[in-house]
Amino acid sequence: MDKSVILKGVQDAYSFKTKTDFAEYLGIKPQTISSWFSRNTFDHDLLYDKLNDLNPEFLFTGKGSVSLVNRNVTKVPADYNNPMEENMVMNEKHIKYARVSNLKIDRQVTQQSIPLLDIEAVAGIVPTVESIQELTPLSYISIPNLPKCDAAVTIVGDSMYPLLKSGDVVMFKIVNDFINDLFWGEMYLISLQSNGDDYIVVKFIQKSDLGPDYIKLVSQNKHHQDKDLKISKIRSLGLIKASIRINSMS
Repeated sequence: MDKSVILKGVQDAYSFKTKTDFAEYLGIKPQTISSWFSRNTFDHDLLYDKLNDLNPEFLFTGKGSVSLVNRNVTKVPADYNNPMEENMVMNEKHIKYARVSNLKIDRQVTQQSIPLLDIEAVAGIVPTVESIQELTPLSYISIPNLPKCDAAVTIVGDSMYPLLKSGDVVMFKIVNDFINDLFWGEMYLISLQSNGDDYIVVKFIQKSDLGPDYIKLVSQNKHHQDKDLKISKIRSLGLIKASIRINSMS
């Protein structure tokens, strides 16, 4: 992937006539911008922090529009009022960006309250719609026009960086049939057992070369190696429908 092309697209879309103008807006030295272009790299987090409505898909892949305007990513208006007192309402003041994964079969839900669960509590059960309903949520998330989600958790670890960071919230739909209901290449929350311990990981799932009894877990962070996993080791799967990153206000 030619990141210099992505960087040039961002520069042009935000009307920075020169690299110096671009660097000044970002608060860095012009030499840093020049180094990004020559070394085919850049600081993802800095661009997210400084540029409003920047499309993360374009920044990571070069696909889609540079701006989130007119994309299928919904931010809650700042004056949105949720009727449930205990709900955590994500508004533009707090969201850095929201990523929504829509499949062709998805139907958007105008309004839903998604329980935010303790990830350690989820690791101790086989998550089903019924078992999740028995857990006490930490809070609720309400964002209009998302696909149907069963629950949300705050993730830890850097295996999906820079697409996801530790502390991001992912919202997921429980998958009951591990064999027939998989969408290859999509991102999943996976509860599994290994050496008697329970783990929850977030990975892309791809077909394994070891045969139909296995799947391949793939990380966004290339410092993490791919891993073939026997399907019988999976306790539960959640197809990730959306993720949100929250600004620290401190």
